Amino acid sequence: MVEPLFDMSATGKPRILILGGTTEARQLAEHLASDPRYDAAVSLAGRTAEPRPQPLPTRIGGFGGAEGLAAFLLDEGIALLVDATHPFAARISQNAAAAARITGTPILALRRPAWEAGPGDRWTRVDSVSEAVSALGEAPRRVFLAIGRQEAFHFKKAPQHSYVIRSVDPITPPLDLPDATAILASGPFAERDETELLERNRIDAIIAKNSGGAATFGKIAAARKLGIEVVMVERRKPADVPSVGDCSEALERIRQRFAPVKDRGV
Repeated sequence: MVEPLFDMSATGKPRILILGGTTEARQLAEHLASDPRYDAAVSLAGRTAEPRPQPLPTRIGGFGGAEGLAAFLLDEGIALLVDATHPFAARISQNAAAAARITGTPILALRRPAWEAGPGDRWTRVDSVSEAVSALGEAPRRVFLAIGRQEAFHFKKAPQHSYVIRSVDPITPPLDLPDATAILASGPFAERDETELLERNRIDAIIAKNSGGAATFGKIAAARKLGIEVVMVERRKPADVPSVGDCSEALERIRQRFAPVKDRGV
């Protein structure tokens, strides 16, 4: 028997579904788990083999596109959908926006701000991972690949480079490259440790996605310190829904939405 995702006895409490997988999603879940005013749960896409336990009831796996998510929102009586997925999970975010529109469910996106280039940064901005491959050029380089495992296959087109590839889970099947070293690790990553990694491997180019946040900024700070080029894959235009930049803002929006009329000053 499948356990219900929401508390069936929590009648009258607004149900909040968090589409998670980020540090911010977990922070929000921790706050909502300890707040008796809400009945909240988390949904994970299932792209990580062993995701960290969540502080709220959790489902893992896709919904079957926007239509499947829309059906879930209606079946479960969701009062607010929070899209706190990774900034590069564009398809999930588009499906969330569409499902909210189809069902009339209020939606809030929790999106961490993107990184901005500062003094000393050597960024080459590109719009996709495939463009990042071309940006490396033809001459052999020593590349730190820090984009996760989903799109690492693109770099099979550039076997002349030496790669250090970091991901949370193994890349399967392994990349057919003559010189590639795999590192399995998850953040946060300190600038000191990233500097040591880059120096030890004599890295002269980093491929990174502009995911924002502090957990993986260490490599960007280290690259600035060492004068290393960063080929930065920029974000796509996000779904056009109400959004906030951090957990505190999200909690305040949730409080305002579900506060009794007498507490809203009207």
